[in-house]
Amino acid sequence: MRMPASRERLSRAVVRFAVLALACLALPSAATAQMKFKQKDCLDCHTKQADQYAGYKYAHPAVREKKCEECHLRHGLVPKLLLKESGNGFCYRCHKREAIGMDKPNVHSVLRKGACITCHDAHGSNTQHMLKGEEGKTCFSCHKREPFEKKVVHAVLAKDGCRACHLAHASSEKKLLSAPEAKLCATCHAATAPGFQKAHAKYPVATCTNCHDPHSASGKKLLKDSVHPPVADASCDACHAAPTSEKPFGVTEAGGKLCANCHDAASLDNKAPIQHTPVKREECLACHDPHASDSPKLARAAGSELCARCHKNESRKVAAPHKPVSSPTGCRTCHAVHGAKEKNLLAKKPDVLCKDCHAKTIQAGTRKVMHAPFASGDCTTCHDPHGSDQKGMMSGRQDKICFGCHTDAEQKFVKTHTHRPVLEGKCSACHVPHGGDEPKLLKTNGWRLCKECHESLFKESAGATNHKPFNDGNCLGCHDPHGSNNPGLLLADQKTLCLKCHTKEKQALESPSVHAAFGGGDCTKCHNPHKAGFKSLLVAKPPDLCLSCHKPLQQRLATESRHAPVDDCLTCHQPHAAPKPKLLSQPIGEVCEQCHSTGEKAFATAHLGIDPKKVACASCHDPHSSRDPKLFKKVGHPPFVARQCDGCHVVSSEAK
Repeated sequence: MRMPASRERLSRAVVRFAVLALACLALPSAATAQMKFKQKDCLDCHTKQADQYAGYKYAHPAVREKKCEECHLRHGLVPKLLLKESGNGFCYRCHKREAIGMDKPNVHSVLRKGACITCHDAHGSNTQHMLKGEEGKTCFSCHKREPFEKKVVHAVLAKDGCRACHLAHASSEKKLLSAPEAKLCATCHAATAPGFQKAHAKYPVATCTNCHDPHSASGKKLLKDSVHPPVADASCDACHAAPTSEKPFGVTEAGGKLCANCHDAASLDNKAPIQHTPVKREECLACHDPHASDSPKLARAAGSELCARCHKNESRKVAAPHKPVSSPTGCRTCHAVHGAKEKNLLAKKPDVLCKDCHAKTIQAGTRKVMHAPFASGDCTTCHDPHGSDQKGMMSGRQDKICFGCHTDAEQKFVKTHTHRPVLEGKCSACHVPHGGDEPKLLKTNGWRLCKECHESLFKESAGATNHKPFNDGNCLGCHDPHGSNNPGLLLADQKTLCLKCHTKEKQALESPSVHAAFGGGDCTKCHNPHKAGFKSLLVAKPPDLCLSCHKPLQQRLATESRHAPVDDCLTCHQPHAAPKPKLLSQPIGEVCEQCHSTGEKAFATAHLGIDPKKVACASCHDPHSSRDPKLFKKVGHPPFVARQCDGCHVVSSEAK
C-alpha cells in the first residue's frame, strides 16, 4: 500500500534534518574554537599605562605579570576604575599586617590612617620599594624641609636619608627609630672615644638629642640654636655632680635655687607683685630646658606652644584666632613671662596693650557717643583676647555678651515677634560696637538705618501716597526695633496704635453698625501702613478690595446683572462705621433716592402708588446683583411676581 504524498514529503524532510544535525556534530574542534570570542587584556586598551609601566625599574608583581584583575574589577566600556577593596585592607591581602609592623606600639601615621599610596605608587616606580619620590625625598611630601636642611646637616642623613635611623612603617621605639636612641647613636659615635669624652667632660651621656639636633642645625656639632652656657663650655659640673660620682647627673641644688646661682630672680621679674606660677614655685624647668633648645631662651617649645602645655583652653583652635597667638613671639606679645604689675601677667595696661596693634580701631571708635567698655579701655568685656569661634573674636554670641551688661534687655527684646537681627544675635546690625555719632550707638539716624535692610519699602513709586509717620521717617512711631508681642513688631495692637492718631475713627467705634475689620482692629486688611497707590492708603480699589473678603458676593457678580453702584461700594456704604445697619449712613430709602427719582410717575406706577417713604427697597430688590433685570430677589411670592398685591393687601387711598 502506497503512503500518502503529504506524509511522504514530511518523512523525507525529517531525514534531511537528522543528517544535517549529525554533520554539524562531526565538525572538527578547530572550527568550533573559531566561533568563540577572544578576550582582550586590559593593556590592549590602556596602551598609555602599558608604556608607562614598562619603563618602571620597580614594578608591582601583578603589573609585571599583567594581572590587572588581581586588584581591579573588569569594567568594560564603563569609564570607572573600580578596586576590589578600598584602603589598606586591600594591601593586607598580600602584605601581612604583622610583616609591616601594624602590631608595633608606634605606627607611621599615614599607615595607621589607611593610606599606603601616600608614599607608594600602587603600580610601580623607578625608586626602590615603589616609592613615589626619590629615596629620602618622599618624606618631604608631609614633613617640612626646613628643619632638615639647615647649615649643618647630620652626615648620615645627607648620605643615607631618613631610613638610616627611622623605620618606614612601624617601630617599638618612639619616632619610628630603628633602635633605642643611645644604641642608635653609638653605632657611629662611640661613647668611649677620646673626642667624645672630651666634648662631654667625661660624663656618661646616653641621650644625645637633649643638646643636639638629630637632623640639622645652624651651628657646629649639630648643637641646638639655644644652648645653656655651661653646656657650650663643657662645664657640666657647674650644675651636676662630678662625672665620677655615684650619681653623675644629680644636681648640686634643687629647683630654682640652682638657677639662682647665676640668674638673679629680682632682675627676671622686676620684683613684680604678680608672678607666673612656675616662677613662684621656683620651677624653672617647667618652661626652660637646662641644656639646649631650638627655641630662644632655652624654652621647651616655640612661641605659644610652650604656654599651651598648661593653658590648654587659651590655645585651642578657633575660627577667629588672635594674630599674636600664632606669631613667633606668641603669648609674650601681650604677657610677661616671669612677673608683671598687671593682672593676668599683662605686660601693660589692657587699653594701652590693645592700642599698640589696634590704633586705627581705637581712633575710629573715639567719637561723640562711646560704648562704656570701650571708653574705659576694657576690651575683654566683649572680646576673647586669645581667639574665639565668633566673628571679631567676640567672647560669645553678640546678644549674650550685650545681655551681660544690659540685663533687662533680654526680657524686653525677646518676644513673640522678634526683630531678625535680635533673633540672630546680631546687635551690630544696627549698633556700632565701639563709638559713633548717633544716640544709642546707632549706625545712622532714623529711617536710614531701617532702609539698609528694608530698601524695597523705601523705593519711590509714581503717584503713591505715603502714611505720614512713614513719610516723616518715624519708623519707631509704630514699631519696636527689638521685639513685640504684636505682629509686625508694632508698639501695640493695630486698633490701639492707629486710633492714637486717628481719633475721629475712634469715636466711630460707638456707632450701631461697625465694619468687622475695623471693629476687630485689623486696619491693614484694607490699608497699607506705609504707602499705597490708592487714596486713603487702600491696598486695592473698591470693589476688588471689598470682594477680597465678601467672596459669595464676588461669585454672584460674576454671573448676575450688577447694580451700577456696586462698582464703588462707598457710594452706599461707609468704610468704618455708620448709624444705620449694613454700614449705611442714612435709611436705605434715602440711599436709593440718590439715584432713583421716587417722585416720577413711572416709579409710582411700578410701586402701585405706595408712598416711597413706606417702601423697604431691599425687601424686594437685591442691592448688589440679580438674575432679574429689575434686580428682584431670586425667590418671590407668586402674587407679588404676578403684580397682584391686592390679592393679599388692601391698598387704601391712605397707603397711596
